[in-house]
Amino acid sequence: MWNSFILEPAINALIFIYDFLGQNFGLAIIVFTALVRLITLPLTYQQMRSSMVMADIQKSDRYKKMQEKYKNDKQKLSEEQMKLFKDVGYNPFGGCLGLLIQFPIIIGLYQAIIRSLAATPAQLFDLSKLIYDAIPDNLIPLNSTFLYMNLGQPERLELDFLPFAIPVLTILVVISTYLQTKLTTPASADQQGAQMSQMMSLYMPLLLGYFAYTLASGLALYFVTSNLLGIVQGVVMRRIREANASPEGALPSAKKAKRSDQGPTIIKKR
Repeated sequence: MWNSFILEPAINALIFIYDFLGQNFGLAIIVFTALVRLITLPLTYQQMRSSMVMADIQKSDRYKKMQEKYKNDKQKLSEEQMKLFKDVGYNPFGGCLGLLIQFPIIIGLYQAIIRSLAATPAQLFDLSKLIYDAIPDNLIPLNSTFLYMNLGQPERLELDFLPFAIPVLTILVVISTYLQTKLTTPASADQQGAQMSQMMSLYMPLLLGYFAYTLASGLALYFVTSNLLGIVQGVVMRRIREANASPEGALPSAKKAKRSDQGPTIIKKR
């Protein structure tokens, strides 16, 4: 089921784009990543909006007073929080569904890129079993050269005047992951939430940076492209959110909270 619904469609779409773009696998990864980002935009939109609404709630006076009043009674605090969420029309699980759906898609993309960069006879044989009949046989193996990189190997930029190679993509992955994490994870007024956000903004860049440093550079190129698109989306959504923000200490209205969970509203002209 995994191969039929996730891995095979991803691999064949990637190879089709590769063929369409003149057999340039680097450009194929960039375009493929952009298309997947576009397809999953409603899910990422809902997830990010839900996080931003939660951040607004945590900044409200009612939430802060509740935290102080019931700090020694976790059960009562949880009950009051749920009442607050209900009053403002906020669904705390509103962004979870999108995240759960995105997770297998992301894993499938990782595997599709790695499988498509097959080099050994055994890897090529495994890849051939995943390719649709409509894909020409002469496309395999793929041309993994992009700029100065072999996308099937870890990326290193060697310069004549330097005694060491520079992992350019690894550096870009770390920086872009940090920026995207900061943009898409709103500041939390809750101490525990703030600590979790700080840990995410520190460990995620290091983890993806390690993957980019040790694994195929095609995967690192995917990370950078996805992060840059995520940063653009985060900047746009933050500006929209700031333009419609509630006054400091005020709760978001129920109408806005519901719209945050349901995604953008389309207004029809008569």
